Amino acid sequence: MSLFAWIVLGLLAGFIASHLVNHRGEGMVLDVLLGIVGAVIGGWAAHLAGYAGVTRLNLYGIVVATAGAVVLLFVYHLIRRNVIGRRIL
Repeated sequence: MSLFAWIVLGLLAGFIASHLVNHRGEGMVLDVLLGIVGAVIGGWAAHLAGYAGVTRLNLYGIVVATAGAVVLLFVYHLIRRNVIGRRIL
């Protein structure tokens, strides 16, 4: 995929994932980065499960990238909650 396709995929997947997890966007730049990293994580997980990773900008690629971004956001919020919770106590 071209760089432009990765940016578009990242924007779509990051936007969808950030609205699914915390019901608000993270901002355009963070949504793109979240989506691109989510595409890598989702592609890796799909490959481990025996499916193809993200190879094109299509519905399958968006679903895989969004799933990876949701996992990334869930882990991020879990770690952030635990670190902030320890500082207060």
